[in-house]
Amino acid sequence: MFTYILRRLLLIFPTLLGIMAITFAVIQFVPGGPVERMVSLMSQNQAGGGEVSSGGGAGYRAAKGLDAQQIEQLKQLYGFDKPAYQRFIHMVGNFLTFEFGESYYHHKSVTALVMEKLPVSISLGIWTFLLTYLISIPLGIRKAVNHGSRFDAATSILVLAGYSIPGFVLGILLLVLFGGGSFWDIFPLRGLVSDNWETLSWPARIGDYLWHMVLPITASVVGSFAVMTMLTKNSFLEEISKQYVITARAKGLSERQVLYGHVFRNALIPLVTGFPSAFVGAFFSGSLLIETIFSLDGLGLLGYDSVINRDYPVVMATLYFFTLLGLISKLLTDITYVLVDPRISFENET
Repeated sequence: MFTYILRRLLLIFPTLLGIMAITFAVIQFVPGGPVERMVSLMSQNQAGGGEVSSGGGAGYRAAKGLDAQQIEQLKQLYGFDKPAYQRFIHMVGNFLTFEFGESYYHHKSVTALVMEKLPVSISLGIWTFLLTYLISIPLGIRKAVNHGSRFDAATSILVLAGYSIPGFVLGILLLVLFGGGSFWDIFPLRGLVSDNWETLSWPARIGDYLWHMVLPITASVVGSFAVMTMLTKNSFLEEISKQYVITARAKGLSERQVLYGHVFRNALIPLVTGFPSAFVGAFFSGSLLIETIFSLDGLGLLGYDSVINRDYPVVMATLYFFTLLGLISKLLTDITYVLVDPRISFENET
């Protein structure tokens, strides 16, 4: 097991480097980079408008009012005066020490910018994770025990109906119904907290926060129920049909003892082993559309704005961070497999 873990750790760096290299190479061919954007803004300020296009020996052509020296200064400001391979090596060196530089668009540290948006994504992700597991697992177990019953059929219809509705569509529907649209004004429309949150007592702050989270969390969670619920049900059904369950029943054990004393641990292996990836992903899987609909300024909106505004330091830094966490979570998933089921071994893996 130690050899397998060491090998996986050693593979993290080349995998991460390859992903970063491919993304960096793609960025080089995307039109309208930060230099073009700034040239356009300066041209509009000096000449009252104009268009900017790339081309020519200098690589940029100003619309009006900018000479080659000004464009060269802009290239130096953003580091585009150096060859691409030098910029990539410099970026990798900084990323290894978790130095992500400064945002081109927001003009602040990328680390500070991510930390500023992180609470929103944590709020969405962690509540979605907890509610999905806390509701789907008991529901899946009951569906397995009552397989073929009216309860099983009715809940399957409800769960699959929720899965078929996109989260952003459900979010809009919830806002129209309960957010002061055409029907009831019950829940707030936007933000994590109210404007007067700082003046409230701690119990009132907690209540205000939870009240703001009801609609976005509902829109995020409903679509996640189906996969987890059906996975739990099918896993329990498979275990219930095995010989050791028949033997346990023949010994006179009650259904509760059979279910929770024998079936439970084996049936939960596929679910428990997915905890690390799901838990890590919960912090950074906030939906862009959900954040937009409910005016939640999280990492989803930050990533979208960074791509639109060609804010390359933010794009590359968030990609690096999320990829690194994803690779580590995959390793933790494999380790969890061994801890939950000792029959699994990676010692013979090549």
